[in-house]
Parts: sequence; C-alpha cells; structure tokens
Amino acid sequence: MKVKHLMGNSIISTFEEEPILERMKKSDIKILLVDDEPDILEIVSYNLSAEGYQVFTAKNGLEGVEKAKKKEPHLIILDVMMPEMDGIEACETIRNTPGLEHTIITFLTARGEDYSQVAGFEAGADDYITKPIKPKVLVSKVKSLLRRLKEEEQKHEEDIVKIGDLVINREEYKIVNHGKEIVLPRKEFELLALLSSKPNKVFKREVILDRVWGTEVVVGGRTIDVHIRKLREKIGDDHFKTVKGVGYKYVI
Repeated sequence: MKVKHLMGNSIISTFEEEPILERMKKSDIKILLVDDEPDILEIVSYNLSAEGYQVFTAKNGLEGVEKAKKKEPHLIILDVMMPEMDGIEACETIRNTPGLEHTIITFLTARGEDYSQVAGFEAGADDYITKPIKPKVLVSKVKSLLRRLKEEEQKHEEDIVKIGDLVINREEYKIVNHGKEIVLPRKEFELLALLSSKPNKVFKREVILDRVWGTEVVVGGRTIDVHIRKLREKIGDDHFKTVKGVGYKYVI
C-alpha cells in the first residue's frame, strides 16, 4: 500500500507494502516453475534466468505448493499433468493460501487442450502458455504477466493519503485529523477525498457534483456549500477556500 504525503505543491511518497515492481529490481522478481519434465524445467529456467529473474523449480504439484509458501513468488508457472498433485489442485491450494491470493499463476498446457485451459481458469489461474514452449514467446508472456501484476497493484497504491496532519484512508472510509479519528458521512468523505487529491486545484461545482453525487438527485443548489461548511467545522476552516463563481479548493 502506498502512502502519499502532500506538502504544499510537492508530493513526497513513502511506502507501506509499496508496489512490487516499482521498488524491486528485475533480479528481485521471483518466479516459480512447476513441471515434472526435467527438460522443461531446464529450458524455461535457463531462459528466465538469462532475463535476470530469480527462478525456483519444483517437480510436482505438492512440492510446488510447499515452495510457493516458502518463497512467495510473484509469478508461478504450473504444468497441468503432474504426479503427487496435479496443477489444477495445486493452483486451488495456492489460491487459498494466505499471502499468495494475488500471486500471478499461469498454466503450461499442450496445444489444443481446451479442457485444461478452462479447468485452469476455474481453479484461479490468470493465463496459460501452450507447449511446445518457444523461448521468445515465453519471455514475452512472462513480461506481460508481470506488467499485469504491476497494474493490479497500482489500483491500490494510494489507499492512504497524508496531507499535513490529515490522514485519509480511502479503503476504510476513515479520517484522522491531528491524531484524532473523525467519522464523516459518505458524501462528506468523498468530497474531502476529491478536493484533497489535488491541493490548491480549483474544482468546479459541476465537476464536484458529477464526481461526488453523480447521477443521484441533488436537493437544492446549495448542497455543496452545506457539505463544505460541515467539513470546515470538522477539519478546519483554513483548509477550504471558495473561488466565487467557480468552485472550491483544498489548501495546506
């Protein structure tokens, strides 16, 4: 989770569980390959290691699950047909393991095995790679999957925003001002979150109505004014400025 600090017109970012691909070098990315064919393990490991990734291997689903728990890889490449535990069961087990719920999982399937692909998606897989494996295609697919991981995590980057002494937790709808937690009604929270997302930017009234109330019916033309007044009382009058005939802005 990324915590964004806003001071004046500058933004200083610190990280709590910051996005993996933002803070890590390529050599820090961990990939687990699970397959019962030694040749596949050797070829795929070689090509991914040559790209600079950390690569771990397992020769069956059971060993794959144990290594996944131990190594916590960012990407797991699973064969479907394996002894001890097949790829489908391994995928389901991994998906139900705390800390591995969001790990990217892709299956290795033989060309034309539509049933394996369907079963894989139902088990929680994100994608599949067909055999026989072509090294260039494999590397391209892996890069694409890792970009997907980055994009997914970026959606949760700024759940917590710190603006001076004000902390806004968007995920929990929680406000802390000068160390004291404040409970805001939903519309007041959303209005505060919108204005504080870009300090000193003037948000026009029509933009505020659209972003906070959307298609909901707004009773009275002074609805925004009333909510701003309540926020001034709870957060501080100095933080909210009216730009006559235009809208409002949040200042630090």
